[in-house]
Amino acid sequence: MFNNIKIAAKVFQTHRARTMLSVLGIVIGIMSVITIINAGGSLKAFIMAQTEVFGSDYIEVEVKVPSTSQASAENAGGMAQGIEITTLNMDDAKEIGDHPNIKDYYGGMLGQEIVTYQDINKVGLLWGVSEGFFRVDKGQVEFGRAFTEDEDNSLAQVVVLGAQIKQDLFGDDDALGKKITINKSKYRVIGVREDIGAAAFIDFDDMIILPINTLQKRISGVEHVSFIMASVADMSRVDQTTAEITQLMRLQHEITNPDKDDFAVISSKEAMEMMDTIFNALTIFLVAITSISLIVGGVGIMNIMYVSVLERTYEIGLRKSVGARSSDILTQFLGEAILVNLLGGVIGIILGIILTIIIVLIVTAQGYEIEFVISLTGIFVAVIFMLIIGVAFGFFPAKRAAELNPVDALRYE
Repeated sequence: MFNNIKIAAKVFQTHRARTMLSVLGIVIGIMSVITIINAGGSLKAFIMAQTEVFGSDYIEVEVKVPSTSQASAENAGGMAQGIEITTLNMDDAKEIGDHPNIKDYYGGMLGQEIVTYQDINKVGLLWGVSEGFFRVDKGQVEFGRAFTEDEDNSLAQVVVLGAQIKQDLFGDDDALGKKITINKSKYRVIGVREDIGAAAFIDFDDMIILPINTLQKRISGVEHVSFIMASVADMSRVDQTTAEITQLMRLQHEITNPDKDDFAVISSKEAMEMMDTIFNALTIFLVAITSISLIVGGVGIMNIMYVSVLERTYEIGLRKSVGARSSDILTQFLGEAILVNLLGGVIGIILGIILTIIIVLIVTAQGYEIEFVISLTGIFVAVIFMLIIGVAFGFFPAKRAAELNPVDALRYE
């Protein structure tokens, strides 16, 4: 084997340009695989961390189009086309809150209105929630206070501002006690939340939080909510609790056929598992696509090896005439193909890691806190790919070299 490596090194040195071109195809393929797997791992960690802003002990009930699954294109398309499900309400939330494994809950819905303070106008994202939000949610009110259940029931015109929208409207001035205009009505600022940042692609710092009843009746003119969030007391019973809440909701909505559910119940555990499955499937799909470049690189190596066999026909005949076996010739040429792949693979792994670091730095510069992840699984997959490509595309040229007749090979010019 040592002699074969020395021979291969001499061949590579003699034909530098040809060897570099062979290596380049593998480098590009392996670099693509490593970058996709590592960048996918970084993105997955980022999304998981963003989701954890909601907590890791919750159950969510949200509306969906009947006869569709929650994550289906039909449900997403129906919602995008304006289908509005109005059956979920605060009575449902209260029933869920009575479940023995639910610590607390809140119902909520989103709205959007022009928000004005003095001469400043801004499109504001309204987050209407019941007062349990401030106990379930992980963010805290940094200045002032949260609104109360009495204020919610009395349709009080009070708001708690996110850190960013407070800065946009008031700058460094104190916002507490001042009034902003929403839908031509005045709302008093009673609190400002701490800087939370974005989560699940929603900027919570740019939200205006107000009582759910106020948003429903004074602004939107509706009775329903879009979702219900509930914190779970014992996560070891979360699956059972999820099933029981599903049955409870069917009783509330008088649904006997599960296919007609106009709601979906999902726990934080299920949400994490669903995202993990989606990311893994997407990564496999992208790696499969980029593997095409590896196959192209492998074909290039096979062509180069055929040329090498042709050029070294006399050498093969000479080695066989002094006692080299066909298996020795096969091993030599197959080893050369594998070495080319390993060389390209090592360079590809290094460049893939560097490219991933560059991508992470660019994304971080845009304000997203994404961490660099090196996937050992990705490197293992890349090594396996290298060996498979080396053996698969180096075998036939090596076999052809091994089968040469020594007499005919010595006569070759």
